[in-house]
Amino acid sequence: MKIPKNGNHFGIETFRNGLKDIEKRIRRLSFRTAPGGSRKSAATFPRIIAFAMLLAVIPVLRIGAQSPEQWKLPNIPWAFPIRDKIQPVIEERNGPLHVPGSAKSYTQDQIDDLQNPPDWFPDEHAPMPKVVAHGGDGGVLGCASCHLASGLGHPESANLAGVPAVYIMRQLADFKAKNRMGEAMNDMTENLSDEDARQASEWFAALKPKLWQPVVETDRVPKTFINQHLMRMPLPGGVDEPIGNRIIELPQDPAGAESRDPHSGFIAYVPKGSIAKGKEFVTTGGNGKTIPCAICHGPSLNGLAEVPPIAGHSPMYLFRQLYYFKDGSRHGSMGALMKAVVAQMTQDDMLAIASYVGSLKPGSEESSATFLSGQTSKTLIVSDRKDSH
Repeated sequence: MKIPKNGNHFGIETFRNGLKDIEKRIRRLSFRTAPGGSRKSAATFPRIIAFAMLLAVIPVLRIGAQSPEQWKLPNIPWAFPIRDKIQPVIEERNGPLHVPGSAKSYTQDQIDDLQNPPDWFPDEHAPMPKVVAHGGDGGVLGCASCHLASGLGHPESANLAGVPAVYIMRQLADFKAKNRMGEAMNDMTENLSDEDARQASEWFAALKPKLWQPVVETDRVPKTFINQHLMRMPLPGGVDEPIGNRIIELPQDPAGAESRDPHSGFIAYVPKGSIAKGKEFVTTGGNGKTIPCAICHGPSLNGLAEVPPIAGHSPMYLFRQLYYFKDGSRHGSMGALMKAVVAQMTQDDMLAIASYVGSLKPGSEESSATFLSGQTSKTLIVSDRKDSH
């Protein structure tokens, strides 16, 4: 595949033609070397190899990249959380704290110790590597403090459950090399050893993915604030406001989120019509704006080779990544691969795509949000809080 010399343009046709060329060559080889194999398996193998080759070639591209000195947080407050300077008065959580179903207890100070995050349900996962449970040398924080012991994380951090270890390792390397900016991970990876990166990546990859936040279309959402831990919370008093053109993700149980309870999920509120609009864009490519997401991420958007699964991930997080790809904040291997894909997307497109993809169950292309649409925010928060425990 020829790499264009112009560093400011990598068109969608270049992407398509390069992929077709690689697939064509490898398909011929695979049919020769796999006698007796079915046409389906023979056709799947070259696509996997094609993506691996693309990922190997594309790191030489540095398209519209932002240097660490240039990088700054985008001015989209709903998607890129910054703690509010004035915090509402909320009753402190004192004494030993508990979460439903766990025999363990922690104080809030222990829960907030980012080098020793709580593990409420240690029997639900394999033993944690030291770096996940307690961090590493040089101030490396415990991975489970943000990504939780389930790997599912909060909207301000990535969902890593079941994501391929090789992909996670590549992203850690990109953060460390400043080829990927944002998400506070540049500082986190500065002193991260290769061995700790490997162990953490393999541990998270072995966790079982699940739908963590239903996506709900609505006209109004609770008024919110960003607390000291960068978590978006509903303001006390139950006041609501128009959602506008935003994604608002809130805990099903604010106390559960504050406790970093891996059983206590979120609700992603999106504007009405977003899911249908996103489905059309994801499945057709938006009338030529881009390519269908399944070409790279697989038919159920659960990943293909090193290309990661995205179905059921946080819509707010997905929006941020699309934005980062477009503005050059992610300019490692995946950034170069995605640059052409997002080149013609508007923020409205990104919001719709994130809404639809986030509504999918891992392993399914069907939306999990249909039965929730039209219900009020208050009803959803109460019913989902009850079901989550």
